[in-house]
Amino acid sequence: MMKASMKARYETDKAAVTGGATVAFNAGDFKIRASMTDSTIVNGPSLNGLALAIEKPGSFIFGYNVPKKDFRFQFMNSIKVLEKPLNLNYIHSRGDNQTILDGTLVFDSANKVSVNHVLGSRGCKLKYSYVHGGLTTVEPSYDTTKNSWDFAVSHKVYGDHVCRATYQTMSKNFGLEWSKSSKLNGSFKVCASLCLADEELKLPKFTAESSWDFDI
Repeated sequence: MMKASMKARYETDKAAVTGGATVAFNAGDFKIRASMTDSTIVNGPSLNGLALAIEKPGSFIFGYNVPKKDFRFQFMNSIKVLEKPLNLNYIHSRGDNQTILDGTLVFDSANKVSVNHVLGSRGCKLKYSYVHGGLTTVEPSYDTTKNSWDFAVSHKVYGDHVCRATYQTMSKNFGLEWSKSSKLNGSFKVCASLCLADEELKLPKFTAESSWDFDI
């Protein structure tokens, strides 16, 4: 059985609706996925926005961006460190000539620490995640290259609804997000962002995104 998803997105600063579609199916232990954007279909079929991927869950993802002729590799593994699971990711994009190493050490169901490093750079990103009562998640992060902190707080309400607030200290961007994810009714997300560094008070930038999943 194949699974498909449709996505629509609207941004106030662009005043336009964009969309996308993804079709995926299982082939033994592997998943094969094809995704496209509205630019693939608008003005006639084309390769714009078309991407292909093959995945073995928990092991690797191999992706190919057709118009850019760009390959992307991601390998995942998990090992034990002091009896705690350490989840590792190796990501390489040939087009950007960039390799990312990412590791997450899970202490327990409420506490984990993540480290993200781009090979060739002198710094890394550190993030600590704490879940309080299974409902509220606090995530401070620090970028050693930019010497800046980011903060995020999210809270589950009404079961499958999540309210999230973020703040970036360097850019002074403040964001609010309301999202819902459901296997039956799809998902939606509404975001508002405001730059507090602007001298003049401006209207926040709003983004609305919705997706629907169904079987073919």
